[in-house]
Amino acid sequence: MSRSRTRAGTTLLAALTLTGAACAGTAAALPADVAVGAAAAACSVDYKVQNQWGSGFTTAVTVTNNGAAVNGWNLTWTFAGDQKVSNGWNADLSQSGANVTAKNASYNGSLATGASASFGFNASYSGTNAVPATFKLNGVTCNGATDPTDPTDPTDPGTKVDNPYAGAKVYVNPEWSQKAAAEPGGTKISNQPTGVWLDRIAAINGVGDGMGLRDHLDAALSQKGSGEEVVQLVVYDLPGRDCAALASNGELGPTEIDKYKSDFIDPIAAILKDPKYAGLRIVTTIEIDSLPNLVTNVSGRPTATPNCDVMKANGNYQKGVGYALDKLGDIPNVYNYIDAGHHGWLGWDDNFNASAELFKSTASSNGAKLSDVHGFIVNTANYSALKETNFTIDDSVNGTSVRQSKWVDWNRYTDELSYAQAMRTKLVSLGFDQNLGMLIDTSRNGWGGAARPAGPGVKTTVDTYVDGGRIDRRIHLGNWCNQSGAGLGERPKASPATGIDAYVWMKPPGESDGSSSAIDNDEGKGFDRMCDPTYTGNARNNNNMSGALPNAPVAGHWFSAQFQELMKNAYPAL
Repeated sequence: MSRSRTRAGTTLLAALTLTGAACAGTAAALPADVAVGAAAAACSVDYKVQNQWGSGFTTAVTVTNNGAAVNGWNLTWTFAGDQKVSNGWNADLSQSGANVTAKNASYNGSLATGASASFGFNASYSGTNAVPATFKLNGVTCNGATDPTDPTDPTDPGTKVDNPYAGAKVYVNPEWSQKAAAEPGGTKISNQPTGVWLDRIAAINGVGDGMGLRDHLDAALSQKGSGEEVVQLVVYDLPGRDCAALASNGELGPTEIDKYKSDFIDPIAAILKDPKYAGLRIVTTIEIDSLPNLVTNVSGRPTATPNCDVMKANGNYQKGVGYALDKLGDIPNVYNYIDAGHHGWLGWDDNFNASAELFKSTASSNGAKLSDVHGFIVNTANYSALKETNFTIDDSVNGTSVRQSKWVDWNRYTDELSYAQAMRTKLVSLGFDQNLGMLIDTSRNGWGGAARPAGPGVKTTVDTYVDGGRIDRRIHLGNWCNQSGAGLGERPKASPATGIDAYVWMKPPGESDGSSSAIDNDEGKGFDRMCDPTYTGNARNNNNMSGALPNAPVAGHWFSAQFQELMKNAYPAL
């Protein structure tokens, strides 16, 4: 995969959109260095000024070949004013006076009939920044331009929209897509969008030969075309990370908050601020499995751990999350979503209310403001059912409430949709924005296949009723690692329910939750017995078996057996 690594310069303060119209022209002589598959092609050009400020602008260009296939292209135009290209991406740009030539890069020169190539550039100007009147593709004229104030053009990227997923494509990670497509049957889902995990400092620039953050953003620009595009990032490297689960421990020690700020958040923010990426809608999932631990796994709770007591005492979870919200929330096209656990963790009244209060206090400290929070995400990398359709929390059997069943165990919620909507209502009541949005990770909560109940359980007892009908087939709600029997859930979609911005696949299906046994690694990830299929449990899963699949690799590494299980048990079925 060829990737462009260019950097843009100036912060963008406003935006304006210009559109070039399509037109075919008369054949002309072609440049000597351009090979063609047939006669010169008819063409269309979409030229959009995505951002414009006092002395410069950023433009995205998409050229579409409407004629015979070509193998190599040049797009030329003449500026009407004193515009000067300073740098570009996904094409080789040169300028002589007012004349500009954009030549294909090494990886996008072949254009079949109807195919498009997209590139962009930054430029300076003074006076009027008129859209070029004429474009030529391999010598063929495509001329005409629409009113630069066309009200139908895409949203000003400097203004946050209510729901970033509405009307937008979502970035397909090429690295995950390639792994998925290599699996038997994997092409059925390899075009689905998934989260990009920034789970250590090295991930910012890319680990080994892997893609770094700029590579992903550049790839997103290529996928974007002329519409809107969401990029989903998981920001996940707090000091003393995930204090209650060894499998997802991180590289930073409990006291390394300054390093977290300077070496992790600051470089991420610097890249996301690049005006080159101002036309993307960047969704950031902020530090999963962090704040809820300070409510449920500290002294005074039966599931307390010494590590979580340390993190509560030093305040570095709150300091880190607050700092990330502040720095990233200042970027106009970044949408922060805080992790809010899942119903099987925070659904009990004491956990629910205390967590909501903690979310508010954290988002109001260390430089953060409630307005830096666009929403919350639930069920990240977990398995809780989206909807339990065979019973409700208000049901009873022989006078015994469903809440008294062993599975529900006095929880206030039975599934993620009801929990997410209730958490949203609570957070708005505490002062978060009335338009607060929620995301639900549905990547692994489908629970289809032969074990999926066809209807409610028998009403012999409340337990036979609940256990016989529940969609979630885990042994216990507290089981979280590489769960046997799990399936892909609802495919990513925008605005699926009231208060929900999107169903997302933030956890890429096929990436392990943790190793089944101890494996040496340089990522700081330990061995958690909850990932061992022979483990008989602890207080967090009421001393039940872990339900984990065997032979799993280190967290985040590809786990083919899990991927195949998720496909087999997908619901809706593939």
